[in-house]
Amino acid sequence: MDLNLRDIRAFIAVAHNGSFTRAAARLHLSQPALTVQIRRLEETVGVRLFDRNSRNVALTPTGRELLPLLQKSLHDMEHVLIDARALGDGSSGTIRVACLPTFAASVLPELIQQMNAAVPRARFHVRDAVAGVVDALVRNEDVDIGMTGGEVNAADFDVLYTGADHLVAVLPPAHRLARRKRLTLHDLADVPLVLTAQGTSVRAVVDAALARSGVVPDIACEPTYMMTAVAMVRAGLGVTILPASAREVRAEPQLRVRPIHHDDFLRPIALIKKRGRTLPPVTQTFVEMLLDRLAAQEIA
Repeated sequence: MDLNLRDIRAFIAVAHNGSFTRAAARLHLSQPALTVQIRRLEETVGVRLFDRNSRNVALTPTGRELLPLLQKSLHDMEHVLIDARALGDGSSGTIRVACLPTFAASVLPELIQQMNAAVPRARFHVRDAVAGVVDALVRNEDVDIGMTGGEVNAADFDVLYTGADHLVAVLPPAHRLARRKRLTLHDLADVPLVLTAQGTSVRAVVDAALARSGVVPDIACEPTYMMTAVAMVRAGLGVTILPASAREVRAEPQLRVRPIHHDDFLRPIALIKKRGRTLPPVTQTFVEMLLDRLAAQEIA
């Protein structure tokens, strides 16, 4: 027979009140029902816990030794139940998310603030990485959701949202293309380019767009990070192509940002989770906030 919380509460109540009658009243039980609980606990532990007669009730030596142990056990289990209920109703828990660096540096901080205001006990575990790593983190269940880039065709993902990031050109103010309001693909074919490294979702879009048009780019540098690409543009090493939503695009106010007049310069983005996996309630709340934010951006 296993210990149960009701029997432990009954034992502690009798021990503290020194009376079955007073303990039964405090627990809102009949005295016979309380007596059954105490007997059941004694049978479970295999020893008498109270010496009782018509006048008083006293703990046996074993009962005195068990009292602090069972008090601690009851305290721990009650807190486990409180925490479990909080996890179940979404008022607590850890939101594990992987995302593209552009999303981590733009939308995510404000969303975390919004979530913390709505659910103060929510915690975040954030991994910012290129699209391939985001996909792997979701697939391996290191995170529950991922904001990734590129087309998502894998059968092991559920796609919760799809959208697109417009790509723009960033160039020095004295560059000969800076006078134009928008650039064409062939404009970009005539200048040195600073492109993010192979394996990034932006680079995949740029490479595909250039290849489809038969353009062989003049690649001056291939940095890993967007901020490095912007610094190289500032130094006059070439023109870079980045998502319009990236904070790095606005990090150097003296640089010029120009739209690219070509339908292929769109980076698909998607919010994904692993197929067949249930999101924790607190993460589902965050996803709903995120989807509302993305829908508002599309309307704007």
